[in-house]
Amino acid sequence: MLFFGHLSRLDAISMQNLSLVTHYNLLLKSLILIGLVLFGFFMVGDRGWLSIALTSDRSYISYVILLLYAVLSVHWLVLVIQLATDTKVIDNLSSRISDLTAGDLQLEAGHVSLKGEVVEKGVFADYLQELLHKSQRHVSGDLNHQLLLDVLAERLMARYAFGHWAADMLLKLGLLGTILGFIMMLSPVGELTDFDPNVLQQLLGQMSGGMAVALYTTMAGLVTSTLLGLQYEMLDTAASRLIDKVAIAVDVYILPTLLSTHNQPAA
Repeated sequence: MLFFGHLSRLDAISMQNLSLVTHYNLLLKSLILIGLVLFGFFMVGDRGWLSIALTSDRSYISYVILLLYAVLSVHWLVLVIQLATDTKVIDNLSSRISDLTAGDLQLEAGHVSLKGEVVEKGVFADYLQELLHKSQRHVSGDLNHQLLLDVLAERLMARYAFGHWAADMLLKLGLLGTILGFIMMLSPVGELTDFDPNVLQQLLGQMSGGMAVALYTTMAGLVTSTLLGLQYEMLDTAASRLIDKVAIAVDVYILPTLLSTHNQPAA
């Protein structure tokens, strides 16, 4: 019996640790991705390729692209933490939600109360608050929450719309550098007046400089745009999983409880 008691305690600890990992699964993946990106930039810088690319870019567009990518990555990390917190809220409430009975879910002073405890503010609390407002005005029939679920999905995806636009903007900045590089490469050709070898040598140097601008800015735009797109794709996937959790919790547990509360005869 003592052995089985220790075993049950170990199982409880393991489940608690597993739950903690589940809560911050997105955050852990994001930190791993950021670590790999930083390691990649370190390797490129250590070999001198990054300094060559930056010093060869006379348009300074590569500097702008890298700076914007760094700022947008910080913004992305803030959104990751926010979404991980929202996911943690619904995960922590899952055991109480599965045990719901009539009257356990209440709207008190602008806050949602679940089994006497206030639900932490976030997208799930806002969703429950709107659902409770709708149930209070519900007259008869099924309580459909599909419209509220669509609104929740739109709110979450609207958070990340800017990130997808920014990834596309980084790519377009790289293409802008390509155009400027070709202009810088071809403009000296129109100023050619003779075919002196010294003049031609200088012309070739200017043309190679313009080509370097075109290639390095294109590479900077492609790399940063791809990385930022991958980062926001991770957010979209995690947001879809959060919406699935909300839909299952509401359809399976919360709606039947609200309907049973609503259909109870008045005292």
